[in-house]
Amino acid sequence: MKVIALSDIQQFSPDKMKKNNLFETSRFFCDVYCFEPGQEQKGHIHGEQDKVYIVLEGEGTFQVGSEKQVLGPGQGTMAPAGEEHGVKNHTAQRLRVLVFVAPNP
Repeated sequence: MKVIALSDIQQFSPDKMKKNNLFETSRFFCDVYCFEPGQEQKGHIHGEQDKVYIVLEGEGTFQVGSEKQVLGPGQGTMAPAGEEHGVKNHTAQRLRVLVFVAPNP
């Protein structure tokens, strides 16, 4: 059995948002995205995958479709398949986000 501690997933990159994979099967994947201040995941679309974002640490501006909202620790949102979505760390602090995507692309 694979056991992880979310508090241990802290790999950041000075160049761009860092994706840290936790779990992956042929049906889904689960990552922790780590954003330094100012980094972003630009708006994009997954045609067949739903994506769930849950903020672990920090604050970020989350876009789903035409809506944008600031979310903080313990808050989350979902981007259904076909909806444009993205995340920006608009703060001076780090942002860590738990991400689930299914089915696995």
